[in-house]
Amino acid sequence: MIAVNKKALYRELTDYVMIGIGMAFYSLGWVAFYLPNHITTGGVAGLSSIIFWGTHTPVQITYFSLNLILLAIALKVLGFKFCLKTIYGVLMMTMCVSLFRQLFPNPTILRDEPFMACIIGSCFCGIGLGFGLSYHGSSGGSDIVAAIINKYRDISLGRVILLVDMIIVSLSYLVLKSWEQVIYGYVGLIVVSFVLDQVVNMGKRSVQFLIISEHYDEICQRITSTPPFRGCTMIDAKGYYSGNNLKLVILVAKQREASQVYSLIDEIDPNAFVTQTAVSGVYGNGFDKFKVKRNKKRAEELAKAVSAANANAQNASANE
Repeated sequence: MIAVNKKALYRELTDYVMIGIGMAFYSLGWVAFYLPNHITTGGVAGLSSIIFWGTHTPVQITYFSLNLILLAIALKVLGFKFCLKTIYGVLMMTMCVSLFRQLFPNPTILRDEPFMACIIGSCFCGIGLGFGLSYHGSSGGSDIVAAIINKYRDISLGRVILLVDMIIVSLSYLVLKSWEQVIYGYVGLIVVSFVLDQVVNMGKRSVQFLIISEHYDEICQRITSTPPFRGCTMIDAKGYYSGNNLKLVILVAKQREASQVYSLIDEIDPNAFVTQTAVSGVYGNGFDKFKVKRNKKRAEELAKAVSAANANAQNASANE
């Protein structure tokens, strides 16, 4: 029998549940607020809206068909695991859109307030996209393009999607013949990108602690022995006013772990001097991975040069 890792299974089930919730949020924002008020969104959803306004083709059919093409590309670049969850996201999105189209066929919400419809719809869409990407899934469309770029470069997902979607929103003028609606679409893109970044980065924010305490050794021992087992660094310092030699403890942790760090320090030394600062990027063990483009050709040339140098050294030794 195949042993089942309960923790891994729980993570997988959580991913699928959260992706489904995210697709429901995005579908609600698109169908209930954007589509009936003739406001264009980006990506495949935006193209589907433009085609719907021009030809009355159901948006769910266009959305699903266009995503099949993008999924074929993503399968090669992002791998089967990402595509599996993206396929699931696309299917959930298609079903939710079909359901919400029956519930919201006309502008029944914020009928005479298109700007508020744009803002609220963008918040729903941003939250939905953020949930999908945070749990290794996607709603398809420009999300796939953003995920491909983000895999190799440390570029904001929201910015990538914003740049890709600007062209699609601009194309809506060909059907709507209204720059006012196009501007609403631009505003929606900005709000979506902002909300998306907030949701995705919510679990990635890190903080740095500077701790000064006479009980530095006990604090470091507790930090390194308490889950999630963060490391810490000690630096020799000297107080200018007191002239005393002291140890400065540096600790980097996730923002969600900050309260745990404070509780730990308070138990050991309530009089410790502690500062906390936000850090924009933390890379290494236990945090994010470096996202750089490696020059494979250059690496191969260096490897050959090293091998040749080693061979020459061995030949020289043999001749001696």
